[in-house]
Amino acid sequence: MESRDRIHKKYGVKDLDAIIGRYVWSNAGRDKDQLFIIVDIADDNHVLLADGDLRRVDRPKKKKLKHLKVTNKVAEEISQAVLARKRLTDSDLRKAVQRYTDELTTYNKGEEV
Repeated sequence: MESRDRIHKKYGVKDLDAIIGRYVWSNAGRDKDQLFIIVDIADDNHVLLADGDLRRVDRPKKKKLKHLKVTNKVAEEISQAVLARKRLTDSDLRKAVQRYTDELTTYNKGEEV
């Protein structure tokens, strides 16, 4: 239970389901600096990640939370689909990842001007 409390404090969520759908950056491994979306919780220390491209919905990557940089941004459509137990497609994930990447690009271009 201690690790659950640590997760709650670190990510500011009372319910671990609230972390589903969050965008994360990989900080370690061969997928370092890759953007993923949390699609499930494996246990208190691990989550399952997918991006619809390198990691598909049918074979998500199990990764330790300590090897991830969790963002505050949530892919609402992904989160709602997972929690409602609706079928999630790789195309949905790719679109969500692309949308977030476009937001970051637009934001960064705005800063440079």
